[in-house]
Amino acid sequence: MTCLANPLQVSRFLQAYDAAAVRKGIKLSIGFDFDEYVSITRTTPTKRRTYPNFRPDRSPIRLGEGYWVLGVNRNNEVVAVYAARLYDLSQSNFAEHLESLKAFYADPIMHAHPQDRCTCIAPSAKKMIGKVAYHGDLWVRKDFRKQGIPEIIGRIASGVSFALWEPDYVCAFVANWALEKGVYEITHHEPGGAIIRLVEEEIVGNDWLTWTTGEELRSVVDRHDRIEL
Repeated sequence: MTCLANPLQVSRFLQAYDAAAVRKGIKLSIGFDFDEYVSITRTTPTKRRTYPNFRPDRSPIRLGEGYWVLGVNRNNEVVAVYAARLYDLSQSNFAEHLESLKAFYADPIMHAHPQDRCTCIAPSAKKMIGKVAYHGDLWVRKDFRKQGIPEIIGRIASGVSFALWEPDYVCAFVANWALEKGVYEITHHEPGGAIIRLVEEEIVGNDWLTWTTGEELRSVVDRHDRIEL
């Protein structure tokens, strides 16, 4: 991408969705220390273990290359979390990054189990090169579900990723049931994004790849600004 992000446009975009979260009774904050993030998620009831993508013990994230979103209610209880990180795939593509297990472990030889596998057959993943922002680890407490919280937090994350990185792609993995129920706002999707088995993490899945291009992300922010005016 060649044009710099307009700080005022991004600010208005983020403010709108932050206000939407407040109306739902959620106060959002953003952090950059993933040791702190893991300590929060580890003690959050009903949330499954954070994927190794976002755990410094398996995949350290340098300052400026990742962030997380925390939502708390009026009693300061954690009711929602979300995380994002940037992959520099100038010498690779997203499919290769997944299948090499480098998307999950900084050093697969050291940390991956011998039977760990990830297969990506989504055709578009091979075209994803450059700056790829990966969004994941979304969790919303049961009493706050079915209220549009994933969309609100997803838009906040889109705005932050755009402001920080102006990525070529923003991507995520979504289970088939979530697609069918329309849990997330999705631009593009393909099956076979991550056919995965991580033995020691007790992770087995076959998720769809979802993504938005950098230009589409920019248009979302710009369009919101025009609508507001």
